[in-house]
Amino acid sequence: MGNSTTFSDTPLRKDHHTWEHLKQAIAASSGFRRWQQEQLESGKNRDDADARICSYLRETLETLAY
Repeated sequence: MGNSTTFSDTPLRKDHHTWEHLKQAIAASSGFRRWQQEQLESGKNRDDADARICSYLRETLETLAY
């Protein structure tokens, strides 16, 4: 028999696991909660949590790069 790798052992699985934990940490942060409140007040709410977190990260990194 050849080597058999399960999905749980693959780098993709580890990346997914890391992303899930990172999303939880970001969502719990005061900066994200403040940003999300601003988005709600300006009518820019997104239903998808991944999309909100990605937008927050993008805007934060753009601000830091500026």
